[in-house]
Amino acid sequence: MQLWLVEREYDTRQTVSLTYATEDGERYYRRQASVELLGRNPATAAVDRPESELEGVEDDGTADRYAAEARRMADRHDPDDEV
Repeated sequence: MQLWLVEREYDTRQTVSLTYATEDGERYYRRQASVELLGRNPATAAVDRPESELEGVEDDGTADRYAAEARRMADRHDPDDEV
């Protein structure tokens, strides 16, 4: 299943959390990577993940926000674009 980057958060441990969501905003996948790792392997606009790895979004406001951002990313980027 294809998911689009909808959120990127940095923390004080030099770790980045990347959240990818479906275009309807109802399902998401989150991964963490070090800033160093992302320097070597940049985040892409979209990723493919099996449905078994996805979580459900429980808050309607978050689902709406994820859906809007996923659609924006899909409209502006190819899936393999580095972002």
